[in-house]
Amino acid sequence: MSFNMVIVQPAVALVAGVLILLFPRLLNVLVAVYLIIIGITGLMGH
Repeated sequence: MSFNMVIVQPAVALVAGVLILLFPRLLNVLVAVYLIIIGITGLMGH
């Protein structure tokens, strides 16, 4: 089973947006985790 990044990224963005609205201090952690995941998946593709 492979993940389609076209579907995963908007879903992650939606969940992160809702969590940021509920817990504004969570913004730093969510952005950091998102950037790390995108960076790792980008490097694995090469």
